[in-house]
Amino acid sequence: MPHSKELSAHHSSPRRLRLTSSGTRRVPSRLIRYVVAAVTALWVPSVAKADEGGVSFWVPGFFGSLAAAPQQPGWSLATVYYHTSVSAGADVAFSREFQTSRLPASLTANLNASASLRVNGTGDLGFVIPTYVFATPVLGGQAALAMAGAYGRVGTSLAGTLVGTLTGPLGNTVPFARSDSISESLWGFTDLVPQFSLRWNAGVHNYMTYVTGDIPVGAYDSTRLANTGIGHGAIDAGGGYTYFNPQTGREFSAVLGFTYNFLNTATQYQNGVDMHFDWGASQFLSKQVMVGLVGYAYKEIGCDSGSGNHVGCFQSQVLGVGPQIGFFFPVGDMQGYLNFKAYGEFDASDRPKGWNAWITFAISPAAPAPTATAKPVVRKY
Repeated sequence: MPHSKELSAHHSSPRRLRLTSSGTRRVPSRLIRYVVAAVTALWVPSVAKADEGGVSFWVPGFFGSLAAAPQQPGWSLATVYYHTSVSAGADVAFSREFQTSRLPASLTANLNASASLRVNGTGDLGFVIPTYVFATPVLGGQAALAMAGAYGRVGTSLAGTLVGTLTGPLGNTVPFARSDSISESLWGFTDLVPQFSLRWNAGVHNYMTYVTGDIPVGAYDSTRLANTGIGHGAIDAGGGYTYFNPQTGREFSAVLGFTYNFLNTATQYQNGVDMHFDWGASQFLSKQVMVGLVGYAYKEIGCDSGSGNHVGCFQSQVLGVGPQIGFFFPVGDMQGYLNFKAYGEFDASDRPKGWNAWITFAISPAAPAPTATAKPVVRKY
């Protein structure tokens, strides 16, 4: 999520939205901090998407609106329900056959004759993401540490016919045909994903850098189609920018990052370097409601490698776009945020495509109430 608003919880009733002299909406600047803690909690680890077998560490959509804006110091907690439904053709299905050792390493297949192969996947995961934001500046910016983990169910099916040639020990070739109809599902824990970030604010301009990675402790077996872990470590880093104008309530954010994948020792397969770009745009209709669009672009810019790679470069890519809506409200002396967003995917290659939806509920510290300005004492002599 993956992903603090600062509506004051010290007021028993919401204040009216103020208008500037030009008649435009004005969103209090302290609202920014709470929005960020809630929205940036949307980054989550991967369940069933690109590179080896069409599966990557990075799930597009980790970051969204207000990704680079400052947060409220202290502990916050986000819970995310994530659903995905994807499908892919012969390229991904063929890779999954090799990955799960259903095809011998000496097989040379004719992909043009394998168009009937299809792979389908679904996932339903519940994430818990605690975050701590430091009050003391680091390098002039605001530092934060987070950890994401989840438990849930994934399901994968593969069906179709593969036709090719099998190379024998003497170099001779034998016609090969295989038909499969396989369906698996699994309940389990995902890998753990720690993240460290730094944010800087300069008026309506906000900047962010982050580093994250994958600790491969989730449920994984290289011979299974369905896994909640990815089977290898990864490190990811990048930077982002947010424009937010409290006078108009308009916002735009973008985050660019790169993933380096370590070798999967179970399959001797190493994914290439991945590039990902997440963006979000929103308009605050009031202090309590925001609406907008989210999107992403994902592209593997390096080739897959390793002795276990039998499918070549296999560079994954996909684009996605969809709507979002968020609601802000007090929760006791804390602040709550509820967000709904969804993506429809297109222009996919060597990767499943489909749609995914996220429901996020986050709680973070409330912003301090504005300090009342003391009236000057007027003395009469």
